[in-house]
Amino acid sequence: MLFHSVGLAQCSQKYVVFPSYYRCVVVGSSETALLRRRQVLEQVDSELSSGNERAALSLVKDLQGTPGGLRCFGAARQVPQRLYTLDELKLNGINAASLLSPTDATLGSIERNLQIAGVSGGIVAWRALDLSSQQLFYISLGLLFLWTLDLVSFNGGIGSLVLDTIGHTFSQRYHNRVVQHEAGHFLVAYLVGILPRGYTLSSLEALQKEGSLNIQAGSAFVDFEFLEEVNAGKVSATMLNRFSCIALAGVATEYLLYGYAEVRWFGEEFGIHTEESRLTSEVVSTQHYTATTSP
Repeated sequence: MLFHSVGLAQCSQKYVVFPSYYRCVVVGSSETALLRRRQVLEQVDSELSSGNERAALSLVKDLQGTPGGLRCFGAARQVPQRLYTLDELKLNGINAASLLSPTDATLGSIERNLQIAGVSGGIVAWRALDLSSQQLFYISLGLLFLWTLDLVSFNGGIGSLVLDTIGHTFSQRYHNRVVQHEAGHFLVAYLVGILPRGYTLSSLEALQKEGSLNIQAGSAFVDFEFLEEVNAGKVSATMLNRFSCIALAGVATEYLLYGYAEVRWFGEEFGIHTEESRLTSEVVSTQHYTATTSP
């Protein structure tokens, strides 16, 4: 599960991760409360699976503070907003370049190795099959056409799908990093009061679930309250700050665990890329760190 190895340090209770689509809740020692929370989670799962996001969110909020209700939802409190200089970040032990300028070195290395293997394989095939220069030209032209078609028609999605699938298959380091990255989004969203409703951990999974290409991984949230503010033309600072925190949670998790971030953030952070999450990503990407005048 996404919350494997991710604790709820701000909540003083024990926690348990249930093996289901959406199963993370802090539990106490009471068996009755545990059973009640299981039932609540099943109801939330059922509402989300049916597309009833308002009902799911209402259920979670209505049961807050009640015996058997979900704990720690929206329990996090954001520190006052302020701008830090690079010197202040260094004094706090934060390397801004490692945190906010991620370079996907793992996939980059895999891509380079594939290119070398492809060139080497082409030379071997050319020698072994005794291809003529004309045949070699036509093969190269065909491969160039397929590459261009992918870039133009699918924005490089097919190539990204192949590369990401190879990365998850042969690099446990890359797979673990993606899992921890998405766990950061998922956990922070829950703690700031934005209900997670789904996630994908690979491009192949995103394609199977949503029919979306060119997505390494992503999380989706119950964000109709945010969209209502966007449609009204007035996004509150509180709501914007929440989604900014969620957007940065992935790279922050990587930085805390590994000392640097690799997975790209804005552009893929709300990554199941439904129309709602696309709009959320655009607004947060354009306005992150910018507080509106509304309360």
